Amino acid sequence: MTSQIGSTVLGYPRIGPRRELKRALESYWSGETDRARLRETAGQLRARTWRRLHEAGLGSVPSNTFSYYDQVLDTAVTLGAVPERYRDLGRDPLDTYFAMARGAESTPPLEMTKWFDTNYHYLVPEIGPDTRFGLSDRTPVERFREARELGITTRPVLIGPLTFLLLAKSTAEAPASFSPADRLDDLLPVYAELLEELHRAGAEWVQLDEPAFAADRSSAELDRLRTAYARLGGLSTRPKLFVPTYFGDPGESLGVLASAPIEAVGVDLVAGSTTPDVLSGLTGLRNKTLVAGLVDGRNIWRCDLDEALSTAATLLGVAGEVSIGTSCSLLHVPHDVSAEREIDPQVKSWLAFAEQKVEEVVLLDRALHEGRHVVREQLDRGRAAVEDRRAAARSRDERVRSRTSELRPEHARRGDPAKRRAEQQRALDLPPLPTTTIGSFPQTSEVRGARARFHNGRIDRATYESAMTGEIRRVIDLQEELGLDVLVHGEPERNDMVQYFAEHLEGFVSTENGWVQSYGSRCVRPPILFGDVSRPEPITVGWTETARSMTDKPVKGMLTGPVTILAWSFVRNDQPLAETANQVAMAIRDEVVDLESAGVGVVQVDEPALRELLPLRSEQHAQYLDWAVRSFRLATSGVSDSTQIHTHLCYSEFGEVINAIVDLDADVTSLEAARSRMEVLDDLNSVGFANGVGPGVHDIHSPRVPEVDEIEKLLHAALEAVPAERLWVNPDCGLKTRGYEEVKAALGNVRTAARRVRDSLST
Repeated sequence: MTSQIGSTVLGYPRIGPRRELKRALESYWSGETDRARLRETAGQLRARTWRRLHEAGLGSVPSNTFSYYDQVLDTAVTLGAVPERYRDLGRDPLDTYFAMARGAESTPPLEMTKWFDTNYHYLVPEIGPDTRFGLSDRTPVERFREARELGITTRPVLIGPLTFLLLAKSTAEAPASFSPADRLDDLLPVYAELLEELHRAGAEWVQLDEPAFAADRSSAELDRLRTAYARLGGLSTRPKLFVPTYFGDPGESLGVLASAPIEAVGVDLVAGSTTPDVLSGLTGLRNKTLVAGLVDGRNIWRCDLDEALSTAATLLGVAGEVSIGTSCSLLHVPHDVSAEREIDPQVKSWLAFAEQKVEEVVLLDRALHEGRHVVREQLDRGRAAVEDRRAAARSRDERVRSRTSELRPEHARRGDPAKRRAEQQRALDLPPLPTTTIGSFPQTSEVRGARARFHNGRIDRATYESAMTGEIRRVIDLQEELGLDVLVHGEPERNDMVQYFAEHLEGFVSTENGWVQSYGSRCVRPPILFGDVSRPEPITVGWTETARSMTDKPVKGMLTGPVTILAWSFVRNDQPLAETANQVAMAIRDEVVDLESAGVGVVQVDEPALRELLPLRSEQHAQYLDWAVRSFRLATSGVSDSTQIHTHLCYSEFGEVINAIVDLDADVTSLEAARSRMEVLDDLNSVGFANGVGPGVHDIHSPRVPEVDEIEKLLHAALEAVPAERLWVNPDCGLKTRGYEEVKAALGNVRTAARRVRDSLST
């Protein structure tokens, strides 16, 4: 058995460099291909990854980081935590798995929320006092053997027992006093059994991820962490255990892990700014391997190799061995920057995607253990790229900086909410429980094809605009037919709610192949924010005016908010995020003002990522929320009281930012609520939320169409918390990923349910 891990990464992208898994999954779900083809594609992607990482020279290659949908869902299935309603469907294991992720027939999927402060979504396990744990799936063992047949001994990666339980939610039947973490003693034997099987299969190391301990944790939770690793570390038959935390400082948990009977600890030295100081005082690390996460797993800038080596050198006396690793899994970055042909060459030279980050890890580890002279040429090239970025004049625009320096508190204020509400009702004349959608409509193959042909120069602008106008007409006609009250233009011209704006703002570049998994088969291409941000000309006004010309009903202008643009981009790390947020906010403000000038009376500025960027440590919350809220209000406070400002938030734990949602001061706030059965309304009521609210009644991330009675029940539940004059009716999120047939059926049911409930209010 090897005594060290050596250089390593905590995980790797799994969707494929050309989104091969996405296409295979969607083909399987649609019935176009069979399970054998899906498994063949998945196997090819795994083999490619293992070979690539092995050939790159890593000391240890991870396995079991592949997933058909989500690693938390995988863990729940492995541990037997499958709710009975999915077992009762009578499907085979793979289709039961997909039912948990996507829903089936009348059975909704598991709740979905964000993975810590990232844009990755995970499926929330449901754990109750009676949940039956057991090793019901042996995929981690099978994947290890699969790699072994290729001649590669991998390090299986599992979500640690405490993080799994802390991310779970209690079942509906559980008593109020119950917490999923109460089941630790019942869960640990299953982990022990799995570790023993992996040991028998030949695994030398196993990685147990505990990122939950980069957040605030109670003394009881720290005690449970101590218990868990005392028991797992005390097993007589097991592989060596490597336990990383990531996404921030591990705080007191680092001392717990340092004293536990495990062989290696991993720390995030990119997000964990105070961690190096803590490490020096932990004597328990003297007989362990410390995996120093010095290469950023979440952003795409080249590593400052000199700075990283300097940090690593200070750690050499802290632990028995020091290895170089990534700060977290590379799941959060694209595959390979060399595949980008259209990025400006200078900006491209500043970037490192997953392939390049693996090279940086190997390079740093060699420099640390063999000497800088061995890799001097590579270090010199890296240093030159970092210095070029620092000196680049193109990253600064003095006009933008002058504008933000002149901002005052009054630039982020609107009039009294009650006065605004009265003026907006006079202007819009909406019925009780007005119906609307969140913005996007299905992106058909024809729409995507027209955009691609225009981008590639195969059709001219007039032909492209004619195609988009035709799609807007289709969307407006459908909403008119359904009888919705506030319409949208459907966003056919937009490839993505962030990328589209980035392509029209100065300070950004976009990628061709920089795909990152968001959830399941859903991928995004985060733009790269490298410089000061401004808006050269209007972006959405023309398309919105086109839609308004087709109807007498109000049409919402649809924009993405500054926090979400930052959260879903790869953002510059050479200035405070608050300053960048102000720059983006002022660019969006210009667009809001222009929409109002064009006669648009309703403008939606989406901030689904407000909760996502919330720091994991509560001591940092106030500072973040202050600038996040201010940036939204800067973006939306340049209009009159009669202009109705909407915002939208989804798939987050809203309770943690509920006061900030109030402080946004949007006239109408729509929120994801269907999967959580309106739980968010209790949070809103607890802080006296008094503006309009649209809790989602249709889960658009599932292909199932909700029945009218189901929607009615949700609306009646909402009316118990929100008066009718403030309640809006809408789906959870945009409809981009759905098909027109299901959208028409679902929105028809939403409209019917809203009318029934509306009629019941007048009787």
